[in-house]
Amino acid sequence: MQLHISPSLRHVTVLPAKGVKELMKVKVGSRRFSYQMLFCSLLFFTILIRFVFVSTMDTIDGQIKCSTIGCLGKSILERRLEPSVPQVIYQVLEEPRSQDEIKAGAEIPQTLEDFVAEMKATKPDAKAFASRLKAMINLMEQRTRTAKIQEYLYRHVASTTIPKQLHCFALRLAEEHSTNAEARLQLPPPKLIPALVDNSYFHFVLASDNVLAASVVASSLIHNFLRPERVVLHVITDRKTFSPMQAWFSLHPLKPALIEVKGLHHFDWFAKGKVPVLEAMEKDQKVRSQFRGGSSAIIASNTEKPVVVAAKLQALSPKYNSLMNHIRINLPELFPSLNKVVFLDDDIVVQTDLSPLWDIDMKGKVNGAVETCRGGDKFVMSKRFKSYLNFSHPLISKHFNPSECAWAYGMNIFDLETWRKTNISDTYHYWLEENLKSDLSLWQLGTLPPGLIAFHGHVHIIDPFWHMLGLGYQENTSIADAEQAGVIHFNGRAKPWLDIAFPQLRPLWTKYVDFTNKFIKSCHIRQS
Repeated sequence: MQLHISPSLRHVTVLPAKGVKELMKVKVGSRRFSYQMLFCSLLFFTILIRFVFVSTMDTIDGQIKCSTIGCLGKSILERRLEPSVPQVIYQVLEEPRSQDEIKAGAEIPQTLEDFVAEMKATKPDAKAFASRLKAMINLMEQRTRTAKIQEYLYRHVASTTIPKQLHCFALRLAEEHSTNAEARLQLPPPKLIPALVDNSYFHFVLASDNVLAASVVASSLIHNFLRPERVVLHVITDRKTFSPMQAWFSLHPLKPALIEVKGLHHFDWFAKGKVPVLEAMEKDQKVRSQFRGGSSAIIASNTEKPVVVAAKLQALSPKYNSLMNHIRINLPELFPSLNKVVFLDDDIVVQTDLSPLWDIDMKGKVNGAVETCRGGDKFVMSKRFKSYLNFSHPLISKHFNPSECAWAYGMNIFDLETWRKTNISDTYHYWLEENLKSDLSLWQLGTLPPGLIAFHGHVHIIDPFWHMLGLGYQENTSIADAEQAGVIHFNGRAKPWLDIAFPQLRPLWTKYVDFTNKFIKSCHIRQS
């Protein structure tokens, strides 16, 4: 094709390449318009030619495969018809693993770099490529699973055993209790006993068999209270921990607050007759030991996901069969003269004055708690009934809604006066029995699931400021957010008194430990 432009710029002649002249004359009204048309025409042809040149250069490994308009059209058509991933790759990836793949671990590429090098060297087809990729992914998946299960096992062992420092701490205090009369003082003094049943005081209940943890709860509570002289803290413990607990609070009374230390064996109703929660715990322990088969049987499974293995290991934790964990359901019987109490777990830290909790209108409800299905932290605050209860069981699916929002134990306001008018405690014991009859299949573990059932319809939701959760099982909590909460809760395995605690969160707990105390120093309990 040839292009001729007349000297006057009034005619444009196009000559075809085959030699047959075809004259195309374009007459333009004015010279000014011709310049504009020429410029636009040249610009259009320049862009068109560049597009055609670039689009037709289909280069693979430096070799030009296409260089004409026809080839370009064919190439585009083929690309539009060809699927993005060859079907054979899906077929290979969906095939079940063979024994040969499992045994060929040493021959499988160990890293992505090794895999790429092998593919470049062998230049396999799509099927061979998919087979090698599948083998490498399966190998990595198997190793990751093994590593995660080992991690869960180590954390289980670390969280269920008593650190030697805490064991030493309890023994030293028990010795002090037996040799030092000052460590055996009646708590509180006889003249202040009437305050224990005086509803004008702020009554808190703490159930724990961990002296160091209980001391942090007590110190943080009273240190931040605006009127500590109006605080009564009722500490409940078991028989073996009573002497160390009494020794600690006798020698460290935290005046002007009042602290009462009682063992469960000191409660008349608990020592006489049948106690439903004790009977349920004894049966639960027998069923659990047979049903789970121990940690060795759990980690030996090659089919269950690591999260399932972790849940089963956690179910073996002694705390889930601890009376200290179940005792809150008997608060109306333990404190028959009190109208309202705030129950605190021993893995919390109080960071603000809690007296405003008594001003909350419970609207006729029994349990004031923070709900756990809404909040900025999606990992912690995403719990609903389906997170705890087994809705594949007809007994659960018949009575409850899986999408109903759950709530948390750890810092709860209990209206005991209203509680006594309900059947909450009986409902709790009934469902414990039903769970035992179903071989522990109604819920996962712990005391919260039966609590969700027993308090169903009796919960008043309070502001999440009063209870921040998750500091013991995920480290994404920022220090700034934690410091702004009224109460922080180290729920989870990484308790702040253990070596597996998250180091950036532990100082929020250790600030209330006196590391210069002679009992703490002698047992080598350190700040970090």
